[in-house]
Amino acid sequence: MADAGGGSGSMHVLMLPWLAFGHILPFTELAKRIARQGHRVTLLSTPRNTRRLIRIPPDLAGLVRVVDVRLPRVERLPEGAEASIDLPSDDLRPYLRVAYDDAFSHTLSGILQEPPGPGRPDWVLIDYAAYWAPAAAARHGVPCAFLSLFGAAALGFYGPPEALMGRGEHARTKLEDLTVVPGYVPFTTTVAYRRFEAREIFEPGLVPDDSGVSEGYRFGVSIRESQLVGIRSSAEFEPEWLRVLGELYQKPVIPVGLFPPPPTQEVAGHEGTLQWLDRQAPRSVVYAAFGSEAKLTSAQLQTIALGLEDSGLPFLWAFRPLADDETGEATAGLPEGFEERVNSRGLVCRGWVPQARLLAHGSVGGFLTHAGWNSITEGLARGVRLVLLPLMFDQGLNSRLLVEKKIGVEVERDEDDGLFAPKDIAAALRRVIVEDEGEEFGTKVKELSEVFGNDEMNDQCVREFLRCLSEYGTASSNRDSSISGL
Repeated sequence: MADAGGGSGSMHVLMLPWLAFGHILPFTELAKRIARQGHRVTLLSTPRNTRRLIRIPPDLAGLVRVVDVRLPRVERLPEGAEASIDLPSDDLRPYLRVAYDDAFSHTLSGILQEPPGPGRPDWVLIDYAAYWAPAAAARHGVPCAFLSLFGAAALGFYGPPEALMGRGEHARTKLEDLTVVPGYVPFTTTVAYRRFEAREIFEPGLVPDDSGVSEGYRFGVSIRESQLVGIRSSAEFEPEWLRVLGELYQKPVIPVGLFPPPPTQEVAGHEGTLQWLDRQAPRSVVYAAFGSEAKLTSAQLQTIALGLEDSGLPFLWAFRPLADDETGEATAGLPEGFEERVNSRGLVCRGWVPQARLLAHGSVGGFLTHAGWNSITEGLARGVRLVLLPLMFDQGLNSRLLVEKKIGVEVERDEDDGLFAPKDIAAALRRVIVEDEGEEFGTKVKELSEVFGNDEMNDQCVREFLRCLSEYGTASSNRDSSISGL
């Protein structure tokens, strides 16, 4: 098996990300970091996602191969939809999973059937959705590793694989089970869902959908059937939750680092935005963005806008219009006259923005975020204070963890319906940017930037992960040789 240091014994890793921007981008970043260690990577994608997301530097082009997989036509899946951001409604997610399962499982099978040689992978590295991959890889004698793009706390809350699959003593069988800290957690914590979050996640997360299985089931099988588990985290940040996972999974759980994207993105079309930031005072601007997955309602957009206005702080908002907006108007979803009232103090940017580049700007001091793990990683890597407005998935759990560690402030919301007011947004922003308490947050995030944004530390985690893959493969090969020699 391969030598994790690269060279003639380098490994070939096949990567299977789920079809969401927040999954494809970190898988791609990890692919580049693996390649820089001298290993070969095959990354499965789709044509449209490759065009809009995947950029492989010329010096790595010989080590990273991107294979475009064409999705089949699936009833109810919109024409041209190749990622979750393309879906006008979350109700259509199961049909994207149907297309993914069909196309990507067939492509994986074809690659695994290649004879031993350069085209055949040494490892398959999977996202949660590819729950069928470990069994397929095992049929061809190829080991599989699960890569979690969630942090250790969120995964730890979800429990052992059997619980995710709806089985065993820790299975969540009713909504209330999601609002309490599991009994197997050996320390005091607030990491649990609130009632309004539990209602949002229970059915789509734990009840089988039209793809045939639940999201939780996909997670559970992917973890249970993989030989190793990699976590996008670090022992310096959440060691207590990594220990919980080791106990729950009873297999190697390895932090692979946080690998935030470098702040070197192209800024074509955003030169004016950077010039505006250049005119602002250091660490004074709030950057607001809510990821590629959440489909905010008109009421939520209006409340966020009014909260930014009421805060009195300069802000830059990466604005995504309503998913079902058919007016085509640039101001759709915003309060009437909003941009005129905040003119010069606030900037609303539409379409794609170079987020990592903006967060790294010296005038940005706060980040109003949905608390997705990607955004948290990018914000903390740049030493930016966090204001948290969780909207879906693991985000409520991430938010509790950060508040518990005194790294961020969560926007106050109604416990039952999740509603929030402009004053709640404004108060949270001023607390971390203006008020005395903000200095404490600033000191804390600056310290954490040395963990999240330290390239050498992140690359060391990647090297350790690769070493574990190599050692597991060597041990497996030795076992196979011993058996065949009996």
